[in-house]
Amino acid sequence: MKISFITLGCKVNQYESEAMAEVMAAHGWEIVPFGARADAVIVNTCAVTVEAERKGRQMIHRALKDSPGCFLAVTGCSAELSASALAAIPGVAVVVGNRRKMAAVEAVLSHFDKKASAPADACSKNRVVSLAGAPFEPMRIQKSERTRAYIKIEDGCESKCAYCAIRLARGGIRSKPVEEVLTEAQGLLDAGYREIVLTGIEISAYGKDLGYGLADLLARLDALPFSFRLRLGSLDPAFLKPPIIASLASLSHLAHHFHLSLQSGCDKTLAAMRRTSNTTMIKRAVEGIRATMPDAAFTADVIVGFPGESEADFEESAAFIASLNLLDFHIFAFSPRPDTEAAAMPNQCGGSIKAAREKKLAALRAASTAKVLASWVGKALPVLFESWADGVAIGHTANFMEVAVPSPAPLDNALLSVFFLSVSKGRLIGRLEEKEKKEKSPA
Repeated sequence: MKISFITLGCKVNQYESEAMAEVMAAHGWEIVPFGARADAVIVNTCAVTVEAERKGRQMIHRALKDSPGCFLAVTGCSAELSASALAAIPGVAVVVGNRRKMAAVEAVLSHFDKKASAPADACSKNRVVSLAGAPFEPMRIQKSERTRAYIKIEDGCESKCAYCAIRLARGGIRSKPVEEVLTEAQGLLDAGYREIVLTGIEISAYGKDLGYGLADLLARLDALPFSFRLRLGSLDPAFLKPPIIASLASLSHLAHHFHLSLQSGCDKTLAAMRRTSNTTMIKRAVEGIRATMPDAAFTADVIVGFPGESEADFEESAAFIASLNLLDFHIFAFSPRPDTEAAAMPNQCGGSIKAAREKKLAALRAASTAKVLASWVGKALPVLFESWADGVAIGHTANFMEVAVPSPAPLDNALLSVFFLSVSKGRLIGRLEEKEKKEKSPA
């Protein structure tokens, strides 16, 4: 039997799809690429924007076209928020929410074990269960992409950002027990992965439900007897207070790359968004990290066109973002989500205004990336290589700068020192300095 997966959205969704795929493979199913003819398809949806939800529906229809008669299960954040609408699509067999994503796998296995027909009506297809009081769903993976492996350590969010529907789709904070994280990390490191990325919906809140904290977990992971990089997913700037920064700086395996949930560089807009940080806090966090980890690089998420954002507010935000010297940042045009405060706010920005601001920030981003990369020309850092094509090996430094070096053969999973010669198309161009490193050098 064959099954395919299509995953939209965040690294958490990607991790969950991999976990589901590994269960299906353990039951003897062949995992085939999305688009290939399959007996079953699982569509793991996203709801962060209107466009993300549209793509989810598009993938459902594509799956039904590519694999007519397949058992089609839909899960993810869009399934959580729009279960009835998705269940009503002809051909959808079952809709499963975020409380127990593995129920999608169970539905597939049950259907084929019993040779049962798919549920006939939308009501019986809808198997979304309330997230109230949901525990952390046990999941683990044994493999991941190339050299980098992800571990989902946390689910849910209790922030009340005015624009965000994800807290509605994911529920309250629930964390993976420490020992389970350590066991999963050790298994991935044993399998040869050289970088572990901790991911979740709000990893800054990890352990809030366990009486533990992210810094405590990091200290335990840092003590694992392997040569590896430990990378963090998106962080709330409000989390990065001086004691936390000092704790992070003490870790020997931590990759000095910090992805900030920034959203805006204008205090008026941040307050309207109901964010937990302001520009003073953000600046203090960035400066504190750079003071203790001088090689640190920062990336971020930024929203343009939030309701009430004037041109002056946008320019203030852009100027602040420029002052941070970010390596990169993702730009999102505000997308009103149902049942959020921002959807009903007055002074909604028009599409043309959002597009113009996106364009301006994209130019700023290109300049910021070039500036940060140029500051490393003439220096060297270890690079973990991930891919190779046409005589060029591509990898990343610990602080997440992309690096290209000429190589006659792949260097995948090799950690090599590279001297940086120039900058081209958003990446550093370098030359190899030495053979495979036995241990990770500080980056």
